[in-house]
Amino acid sequence: MYLALDIETGERAKMALPRELIELGQKVSNWGRWGADDRRGTLNLIDAVAVNRGLASARQGKVFSLAMPFNEEGPQLGFIPGRINPKRTMIQIDESLTGDKSDFTTSDDAVEMGVQSATHWDALAHVSYNGLLYNGVPSASITDAGSADLGIDNYGAIATRGVLLDVARALGAEMLPDGYAITGDDLDIAARHAGVTVAPGDIICIRTGWMHWLRVNEKLHYSFPTPGPSPKSIEWFRDHDVAGVATDTLVFENYPAEDPAANLAVHMIHLRDIGLAQGQNWALDELAADCLADGQYDFLLTATPIPFTHAVGGPVAPTAIK
Repeated sequence: MYLALDIETGERAKMALPRELIELGQKVSNWGRWGADDRRGTLNLIDAVAVNRGLASARQGKVFSLAMPFNEEGPQLGFIPGRINPKRTMIQIDESLTGDKSDFTTSDDAVEMGVQSATHWDALAHVSYNGLLYNGVPSASITDAGSADLGIDNYGAIATRGVLLDVARALGAEMLPDGYAITGDDLDIAARHAGVTVAPGDIICIRTGWMHWLRVNEKLHYSFPTPGPSPKSIEWFRDHDVAGVATDTLVFENYPAEDPAANLAVHMIHLRDIGLAQGQNWALDELAADCLADGQYDFLLTATPIPFTHAVGGPVAPTAIK
């Protein structure tokens, strides 16, 4: 544990992060950048220029879903109690309102799931440290009713240019090794491999190849040890002013971290300090195969989460249009 100054009380407080990562969080912070009342973080970077850049990237008319199936065979193994895979139940089956099947007859169903159990965005309310969420919002503001300040409903509509960074293939592999810690240099290599210059307001989709483990029903291996962005990639995202980043893994970042004191540090600094929208369980392999075939790694991306009021995460069915 490390000691730091508590922003609210001025007292010394124990911190879980190493001092160099606390200082990094302060360096890349976006607090106040879009005003004291900002609740959208880096999604503010999606302006008309970014949207039009995305529209211009839809050049071929190819459409790809980046969502995994939403069903009980999903990736959750119970490590987070209550975060269950989507469970769909029929609540009406071919029922006639009048009793006459020649009249209006309907079927209906309901779903129970953890909002972060399948393809999703994390809300900025998802992670805090030192008692604070993004932009200085107290973590104590989250109650049984959810987060009134930083819930997923604050994200709003999301459409911009998406960029696939196929880090695995850029580094000469179909799949990254267990626990591989992606650095800013790796992201630069992947961008050169894609032939794309990352611009402010883009959303980055990072392919590690990790969906392989779900396809072969190795859910535990899909869970960990996971490759993903490491603390050595954090400045890259801030320097490029990306609006969001999503990966094809359960954890998002490399886990466990090389330094146990830095476990989940990327979550902490992305969401709490940068206000960076962060997605997990995005299915990128079909898109990546097409990008490899035709050389186009940018696309129009639509990725609006289901706006569950005050929720700390939101399911999403992202669509890439090339």
